[in-house]
Amino acid sequence: MDTRTIGSLTVSVVGLGCNNFGMRLGRQETEAVVGAALDAGITLFDTADIYGGTKSETYLGAALGARRDEIVLATKFGGQYEGHEGGASAAYVRVAVEDSLTRLGTDCIDLYQLHMPDPKTPLTETIGALGELVSEGKIREFGCSNFDTALLEEAAAATPAEGPSFVSVQNQYSILHREPENGVLTECERAGMSFLPYFPLALGVLSGKYRAGQPPPEGTRIAAMGDRAGDHLTEERLARVQALDDLARRHGHSVLDLAFGWLLSRAPVASVIAGATRPEQIAANAAAGAWQPGEDVLVEVDAIAPRDPAV
Repeated sequence: MDTRTIGSLTVSVVGLGCNNFGMRLGRQETEAVVGAALDAGITLFDTADIYGGTKSETYLGAALGARRDEIVLATKFGGQYEGHEGGASAAYVRVAVEDSLTRLGTDCIDLYQLHMPDPKTPLTETIGALGELVSEGKIREFGCSNFDTALLEEAAAATPAEGPSFVSVQNQYSILHREPENGVLTECERAGMSFLPYFPLALGVLSGKYRAGQPPPEGTRIAAMGDRAGDHLTEERLARVQALDDLARRHGHSVLDLAFGWLLSRAPVASVIAGATRPEQIAANAAAGAWQPGEDVLVEVDAIAPRDPAV
């Protein structure tokens, strides 16, 4: 599989999102998915302390076992969960990293990400604390998530000239959600940061498994939303997905391939992080990262699913 870089880290262009571990998947199912990802050449594994009520980190660490050093291990902190207040204060960063290291069964986290902005804590304090963790060898690089352009600019201004800085930002981005194109991607290029899209398949809508006039398949994430499922399966959205699927098939690919290839055509994107509940999904995701759509295809995508208007 092709690779790209996040700071000093080299990652596969398709990553594994581990939010299902400990929530939709138990220990054995987690081991099967992790094993399939390793066999497929996926090297970026992305989790968070709050996923699965902390079980995601525990299950992932156990599943990796002796193969831990074969991968780039990314996790996040800052969310509130039982016994933890969350946030990004220097004191909390210390507590959070030690707990994640213990659950993951490792002595170093490769990419440690602030899960969401903390308006109560100055970014200078957070970046300073994360820089100390780098110098102590507890983390290798650090990034942020759910940051808009203004916060990225603020973070750049708050970073010491010779000190470590955010090397990545992880925000929602897909063909059906193009908000990062309104400034965040440009700021990433300016600052030399990598971009990691989450929900690359728009909660599975771009996988091709949902069809107009049909209920969502049992066991899918959208089916579990109950009455809220309709918000993601509007006639307009499904019509766009059908048009995207038709476009991909004319070029010998699936809409899943198009969703991954389109994201990887964006220069700042380092890896497309997608979740999986079964090993066969891993194989499909890994294969999807191999297609490089031509400019003609990208132009057609813009016509079918235009970029989000700037707010």
